[in-house]
Amino acid sequence: MKKLIITTIILGSLAASGCRKSFLDRAPLDSYTNNVLWKSSNDAIAALNGCYSKWGGGNNGYYGVFADNNSDNTFDQFPWENWLSLSAGIATPTNTGYSKWNYSCIQTCNWFLDNVSATNMDATLKARLIAEARFLRAYEYFTLSQLYGAVPLVEHNITPDEANKVTQSTKADVVAYILKELTAIAPDLPVKYSGSDVGRITSGAAIALKARIELFNKMYPECIADCQKLMAPPYSYAIYPSYVDLFRQPFADNQEVILDVQFKASDNNFGWARNMTINSLGGYNSIAPTQSLVDAYETANGKTIDDPASGYDATQPYKNRDPRLTATVFYPGTQYSSKLPYGSYYDPISSSPKTLDHWGDNNCSPSAYGLRKYTPVIADFPNMDQVGMDVILIRYAEIKLMDAEAKIESNKIDATVYDDINSVRKRPDVNMPAVDQSKYNDQASLRTLLRRERRVELAVEGLRWFDIQRWQIGAQVMNGQVTGSLLGTVNQTNGAIALTPGTTIKVGTPRVFDAAKNYLWPIPQTEIDLNKNLKQNPGY
Repeated sequence: MKKLIITTIILGSLAASGCRKSFLDRAPLDSYTNNVLWKSSNDAIAALNGCYSKWGGGNNGYYGVFADNNSDNTFDQFPWENWLSLSAGIATPTNTGYSKWNYSCIQTCNWFLDNVSATNMDATLKARLIAEARFLRAYEYFTLSQLYGAVPLVEHNITPDEANKVTQSTKADVVAYILKELTAIAPDLPVKYSGSDVGRITSGAAIALKARIELFNKMYPECIADCQKLMAPPYSYAIYPSYVDLFRQPFADNQEVILDVQFKASDNNFGWARNMTINSLGGYNSIAPTQSLVDAYETANGKTIDDPASGYDATQPYKNRDPRLTATVFYPGTQYSSKLPYGSYYDPISSSPKTLDHWGDNNCSPSAYGLRKYTPVIADFPNMDQVGMDVILIRYAEIKLMDAEAKIESNKIDATVYDDINSVRKRPDVNMPAVDQSKYNDQASLRTLLRRERRVELAVEGLRWFDIQRWQIGAQVMNGQVTGSLLGTVNQTNGAIALTPGTTIKVGTPRVFDAAKNYLWPIPQTEIDLNKNLKQNPGY
């Protein structure tokens, strides 16, 4: 939907309100605009495109990639990018760090839904457009309620005075509302689109989001039922054969993608690609993988690195590992698809001479690990500041893993659980061994396996924090010192590495995690100052 999602015609015609701004970031009412609009289907589509442009505060693509900086997977070294205070556990109402408290999309959707009924157009198309807007609104409430818990639930456009007096609904009520909305709209959405409509919301996206929310709220039978719907006709989702290419722009809109945010290089481009990659390729290393993430990948024989039978060699830690490690992380000795300015292999650790990627230097990774996922072939992006790429928000591999997790948590373990997990592990360019059923044969062991599988398969896709939150493992994984690679040398002739024991890189200051408060983000104090009815989350 590159030609549609970027359209902001309607937003440009909205007049600004003279009242003080409320936290709801209203899409202001304007009688002139409403008199001109709603005459034809083109008007309605233009108005709906305004909803898409506001989706996620206009930055769902950014959040889908960068949100792992608030987890044990990655680290953002730059304070001005606003992840440090959240990940360190020191965010406050006046220093919230990165914020998702934004109602601009919700209010734009409410404005659309309050007015579109007047449009003289095909009834089936109108029902579809309404369903798309309701999905975007539901997705926004999903994110808000996950991050903040109790939030205002607003279903219609409201005046500034009303906006500054709304109260919060409980998270349970918001979740119930979202699930009801997604159930209602799915029949009005198509299974797929063609042409320039590709990228709009489908019925599969509605069912998939519903399944995710059901899993997150321990509604396991409902989650299983929805996952099963997506595994059968009329849906034709499948695991894409290449994990590397799955995230590359030349292979966008493939059979694994259920929901994504689409960008166009020449208009509304993805403006953060430079932040994602390594310094020698012109990047800023805003997403530095941690040693914890690297250690989560199994060895090529399907065993964890702490298993004596794994063959793991701490002096050559990147050899014979799950191929998804190489697809996701630049580690010392990684050979890139094109020659680096200083040689053929990524070298952040040699000190004599230092390379352009030397850890801790300006715009270099603080952990010595760089992000390779999304930019494995830099030639895909002729201009790093004008990138057209798609950021996947929901894909079929997540559906398979959700189905498996819901069955494990229900203690209804059968062959389909293993089939689900193996279908992800056996992707042709990954080809990890099938799950060892003699080892992983009960709820506890399968839970451990499933959680590790989610972590490595979905790394840097914006879901790790939600997993930490719902599994309540923050105290275990978000406390203490973040670490990176060992130091040593990289041979630029063949990529061979020599690591020096006892030289583990320490990344930033030690993190703290208070389980009494840090599972929710603080509501910005500026919003509470505007609306005295808002109640701050506990501990803040």
